[in-house]
Amino acid sequence: MTDQNLARGVFLAAVSLAFGLGAYMHYPLGTFNRAGPGLFPLMVSSLLLVIALAMIVRSRFVAPIAMHFSVKNIGLLMVALCGFATLSKLLDMAVGITFMVFVAGFAATSYSFKRNCIISASLIAVAFGFQHLLGLNLPLF
Repeated sequence: MTDQNLARGVFLAAVSLAFGLGAYMHYPLGTFNRAGPGLFPLMVSSLLLVIALAMIVRSRFVAPIAMHFSVKNIGLLMVALCGFATLSKLLDMAVGITFMVFVAGFAATSYSFKRNCIISASLIAVAFGFQHLLGLNLPLF
């Protein structure tokens, strides 16, 4: 039996190591006074590695939980992400966000149209904030 808590910690550690080593090997780090492009990803991945190690240690002290996969939910999330990318490229990012939220909502334990509308509106508002406040070039309207 594979322990779900241990698997989460190991997967998070692998992702954090991949990004951290990629930042360290491919980008200059600079210093804290004058940060290079690799410093921020290295710091974030280091914090994720600390969290992953805590999860791995914690998995040794709690009862193991059997790991199970729902192929339907994985498929729904993949369709939601691919649809978001396609619709954002072809139509508009707001349409892509809305599609992603409503399709991913089918993977939840309960489906709520109202909740999906609130999440979609919130994510579109965040995207507008990124576009207008940070000056990112996002295809919104």
